[in-house]
Amino acid sequence: MSQVKHGVTRPTLDAIRKGGFSTPWDAPMVPAFPFEFRNAEIMTVFYRTDPAMTAFLAPPPLTVSGDVVAIHIYKMNDTDWVGPYGEANVMFGASLGAEYGAYSPYLFLSSDVGVAHGRETHGQPKKGGNPDIEMRGDLIVGTVERNGIDVITATMAYKQHRADPAEMRAHFDFTTNLNLKVIDHIDGRPAIRQLTSRSLANITIHECWSGPCTVELRPNAQAPVYRLPVLEPLTGFYWRADFTLVPGKIIHDYLTET
Repeated sequence: MSQVKHGVTRPTLDAIRKGGFSTPWDAPMVPAFPFEFRNAEIMTVFYRTDPAMTAFLAPPPLTVSGDVVAIHIYKMNDTDWVGPYGEANVMFGASLGAEYGAYSPYLFLSSDVGVAHGRETHGQPKKGGNPDIEMRGDLIVGTVERNGIDVITATMAYKQHRADPAEMRAHFDFTTNLNLKVIDHIDGRPAIRQLTSRSLANITIHECWSGPCTVELRPNAQAPVYRLPVLEPLTGFYWRADFTLVPGKIIHDYLTET
């Protein structure tokens, strides 16, 4: 029996066992590492919230650092495999031992590939949504829509103050993302219960602007970002960058560690 049909090679048992394998095997959905993001436009806004809510949303044994939330709204213009799409990541500073970064309780994407990859590989709690960045005259507006509701609306002035990209790490290093990975076996037994960590690589920032920002959150039971209420808006950034997504690591295994 031919192992090649319509230009596609049938996988061997070893290929199926390898890392990076995805289904359907003749048109795989989830990309293997590494893959690149080029000319991504990002709006990042920081605000203070109720520290009791960040502590509530962080899974033990993570420790929350501070009371600041970052919301990143991405306009991914050119991404390997995935193509153009929108993404939003809501996060706050957290750590486990010597592992410092930012924990993400909510993420939204307009790409089914991105949702699948984030959930299957990182354990990110990704859901479908429509994040977008628009230039409306002298205002940059970032929105995240789900179920016909703009659950996030962020604004900042259009390119008034050039910024050093290092300023964006004043509260925590969001380039290291911590996530809770949860996957069951088909019979309901727990298969994976982990805290994972991944860092972006090969970051090149082409431009970075900062200024005062506004952040508005609207209630939605399926996108409950309102649980991190805005107590004080801090600073907004608009930046454009290239970066690479590379393999991460397991920092805690709930099934083998206490």
